[in-house]
Amino acid sequence: MTPPAPLAPALLAWHRRHGRHDLPWQQDRSSYRVWVSEVMLQQTQVATVIPYFQRFMERFPDVVALADAPVDEVLHLWTGLGYYARARNLHRAAQRIRDEHGGAFPTDYETVTDLPGIGRSTAGAILAISTKQRHAIVDGNVRRVLARLFGVAGRPGERAFENQLWAHAERETPAADVDVYTQAIMDLGATVCVRRNPDCLLCPLAEACVARASGRQHELPAPRKARERPQREVVMLLVHREDASVLLVQRPPTGIWGGLWSPPEYATVGEADVALPGAAEGRQLPAIDHVFTHFDLRILPLLCAAPEGWQPAGLWYNARRPARIGLPAPVAALLEGLEIP
Repeated sequence: MTPPAPLAPALLAWHRRHGRHDLPWQQDRSSYRVWVSEVMLQQTQVATVIPYFQRFMERFPDVVALADAPVDEVLHLWTGLGYYARARNLHRAAQRIRDEHGGAFPTDYETVTDLPGIGRSTAGAILAISTKQRHAIVDGNVRRVLARLFGVAGRPGERAFENQLWAHAERETPAADVDVYTQAIMDLGATVCVRRNPDCLLCPLAEACVARASGRQHELPAPRKARERPQREVVMLLVHREDASVLLVQRPPTGIWGGLWSPPEYATVGEADVALPGAAEGRQLPAIDHVFTHFDLRILPLLCAAPEGWQPAGLWYNARRPARIGLPAPVAALLEGLEIP
């Protein structure tokens, strides 16, 4: 048996008093519920995730229910959560679990990491929390805790930096109470050892922290190298019928907003006018600015009436009677507030 890790006693004691114990995925705990929560929590705050998780569980209470659902409905419940590839991978993984594992979430680490959208850290968190298997994790919060605690210099994504953190994580992860330890170190990074203005006075590891001793809390880990953010602009053609429904087309399965539904897009008003003669005479609506991880997008909505008898490919969407399909968040907001004369 692996001896207790040096960090474990302090973290476990801290978590009993200050950790989070009432999150929805901590109730009726199962591998499926932990998996969904871990995927939702990638690059998303807990407060944002909670209502999405609750709605998701109401509709898809188990793996088979998720696997059997149309991907459009999965994306519909994901609308506004962002990073939609996570939802598509979740659906694909559920289908594999249904077809290859009889609907039971696998408990073998290599099998779990082979599923779409599940990497090394996510697999470790799922199995540690739901089955108490000893697996280390290095997610964004844990990365920050370990880098500061052990004074590991470097940037996220750099191989030497990541290897050092994983070595620390593997050594410190205990055999006993690994589910509580895993939740505790994630909670510490999320609530105390935060990116800006960490509350070192409340940290149970403060006395051993290299970054605190050297006054380098705000330097470790080093931020990713800043890149110049590209600016993109698209014309979004809002073609409407008399019943106030708007034409939507499904986007390709990969790329930005992959698999979601949105109005047709064109590089310029001229291109839109070629695709639908007369579109250039439509009404220009206020521009919408949307920020992605790696670029900024400006949407120029152009509203025009559908020609009589026009039968395009796609579907007619009415915000008053919304279909259960996946919509990008800015498109959903645009359609919700659209006033059609």
